[in-house]
Amino acid sequence: MRLCFLVEEQYRHDGMPVDVIRQLAAWGHRVDVVRPGGSLLRLSETVRAGDHDAWVLKTVSGGPGLTLLEAAATIGLTTVNDARAIRGVRDKALAAVVAERHGLPVPVTYAAARPEEFAEIPETEYPLVVKPADGSSGRAVRLVPTPDELTPPGREGAGEGLLIAQPYVPNTGVDLKVYCVDGEFFATERCSPLHPDRPRRERQVPLTAEVAAIAAEVGAAYGLDLYGVDVVLGPDGPVVVDVNDFPSFRQVPDAVARVAWAILRLAHAGTQASGAASGPYASSYTSSPYGSSALELPSLPAEPASASAPVGGIA
Repeated sequence: MRLCFLVEEQYRHDGMPVDVIRQLAAWGHRVDVVRPGGSLLRLSETVRAGDHDAWVLKTVSGGPGLTLLEAAATIGLTTVNDARAIRGVRDKALAAVVAERHGLPVPVTYAAARPEEFAEIPETEYPLVVKPADGSSGRAVRLVPTPDELTPPGREGAGEGLLIAQPYVPNTGVDLKVYCVDGEFFATERCSPLHPDRPRRERQVPLTAEVAAIAAEVGAAYGLDLYGVDVVLGPDGPVVVDVNDFPSFRQVPDAVARVAWAILRLAHAGTQASGAASGPYASSYTSSPYGSSALELPSLPAEPASASAPVGGIA
């Protein structure tokens, strides 16, 4: 297949997606890399129907990559994930509305242009977690204990773009990160960015049926295929605090091969759905991830059921 990856400078040397690109190339696929924000692009030539079977985005939330991906989708090209789904999670204010509309367990969400405007929130809702609506990778996430600490020193009256605030969910200081790859779910735990004083080794952990079901609902609500869900285990049960398209997939066994395969399957499904399948291998794919293809993709090793399993297969 012919794939185009949009990779911004922050991820230029990151294993996800660099190693995935290398894996796809090793399997015999053609992969072009476009670096939005790093060079002059002639849009009429960069985004052209027929040049690629699918476009894949790995960029920061506020970067220009999503606009290019949406441009590709506008002329009918397949994107991984769906461009509309990505927009739905990268705007955290919009994501909160989508989550509530679908009944996902999320904190109540407030939005404002300046942090001092959150002073109107009842003091009983504090502490608050305040972050940019277009944030990513934990950028500028703050735990605000009281209204008096809403505005950092020297930032009075400063416009920061749209911000969101949510009441802090009491927890142990450990976040649960659930990754979805090609319909399989994997859980890892790591230290919360709000509690850097509580170090914990990042590791894969068993995935409960309750959390797996929530993660599956997240994918359905936003229309995502490759994604991650940040969950905290609060006093009333699991709470979703963030959703990410194309995350790092850290601690996922054989993550590179799994993600590479998922991209191929999604790209093929998209080209078939549009009736525009192309590329030297498009006609030889089967629906099974372990079926034969023109490249005889390697089978992935089975994982213990306690660590990874489709939702329906979890005890």
